[in-house]
Formats: sequence, C-alpha cells, structure tokens
Amino acid sequence: MHIMEGFLPSPWWEIWTIISIPIVAYGVYRLSKITKEHPEAKPLLALMGAFIFILSALKLPSVTGSSSHPTGSGLAAIIFGPAVASVLSIIVLVFQALLLAHGGLTTLGANTMSMGIVGPAIAFVVWVIGKRTKLPSSLVIFTAVALSDLGTYVVTSAQLALAFPTAASFFDSFITFGAIYAVTQIPLAIGEGLLAVLLFDFLVNYRGKLLSSLKVIKLPTFTRISGKKVTPQ
Repeated sequence: MHIMEGFLPSPWWEIWTIISIPIVAYGVYRLSKITKEHPEAKPLLALMGAFIFILSALKLPSVTGSSSHPTGSGLAAIIFGPAVASVLSIIVLVFQALLLAHGGLTTLGANTMSMGIVGPAIAFVVWVIGKRTKLPSSLVIFTAVALSDLGTYVVTSAQLALAFPTAASFFDSFITFGAIYAVTQIPLAIGEGLLAVLLFDFLVNYRGKLLSSLKVIKLPTFTRISGKKVTPQ
C-alpha cells in the first residue's frame, strides 16, 4: 500500500499531507492522555507499534509505485482508538521510509491517510457496532481488521486514481487499481484478521485488566456469598 517516494504529483501529495496533519495532531493529544492516565499501557503501545511495523514491512509486488501488505493498524485502533493508531502508523511510516526505502516522505500524508486514518477508523466503527450487537468478539475482531485492511487499499486506489485518471474517467482508473490490489490484498486481509484474533485473545488472557481499564473489554464481576466468589450468570 505504501506509495513510493515521489510517485504522487503535486498538488496531491500536499493535499493528503494537509488533511492528515490535524488528525495526527489530535492523535498525539489522545496518546498523551492515555499514557498519563494509564502509564501501564506503554508496553502495549510499543507492542502495537511493533505489530504495525512488522506487518506493514511484509510487502508484495502490486500496483506500479506501490505494494501490497498487511497493515496492523486495525487492531491498534480497536485497543487504543483510531486517533492513536494514526500516530503509531505515521511513526512506522517515517521509519520505514528512512530505513527501508518503503514509502516516502512526500507520500507520507497519503500513506498515513489510508493506513493510519481511514483503515483504523473502519476497524473502530465495526468493533463498536459489533460490541453493541453482542456478536462473538473473535468474529468482530476478524471482521473489523479484515475490513480495515481492505478499506486501506480502497483509499489507496482512490488516491492513485485521482492522481492518474484514465482518459475514460476517475472511476475507470479506480477500478483498474482496485482490481490489481484485490489479487494480493483479499487473502492478506483474511490472514491479518485471523492473526489479529489470536493476538487479541492472547492479550485478553494476559493483559485483561489493562484492556478492561481502557474500556476495550468488560471483565466478569463477582459477588461474594458466604465467603465464596460467584460469577453472576
């Protein structure tokens, strides 16, 4: 998904940068607030950042000037919210651009918009709706992360179509880019969804209290009867 350095013409890379800046700035505020209220969440934040870095570095050849890979930002949005996920994503994108030549600085705004803003927003909305409908958490996590991954590439297809429309129309260009991405991205989205379910279940088992304090999950409450803990049915 990372659009390579210099691939987006002016004024498109500037437009995406300008749109992304205030959202990431709000994410910095949210991140600061979380670390102050829940300092014990810092290792989990680092884990989510590493998760995004590793998954998004596993790139496959795709559209010219771009690539296909999992994103990792959907799960981060479920745990910390989409704004914080945008900050983690832009940090990852900067390091990858400078150290791995994966993405670029002029395309940082566009890549942040797709992978760090729209994708996480989709995951968070699906997660909230899923919790309210009381669907199994594994199903909701899988759906949220998979749709987040696919949504990222829909946005990237739109960004490329806007910058490079065909003689027919923007829509024709969008379909062309999207069709190329679909070959690799649909199986990648399914794989990322399954991986996210495994990691989330692990975190629930070993960091359940922290996830509960972050209001991601609700731990069962206990009532005490004759000195014994009883889980309400």
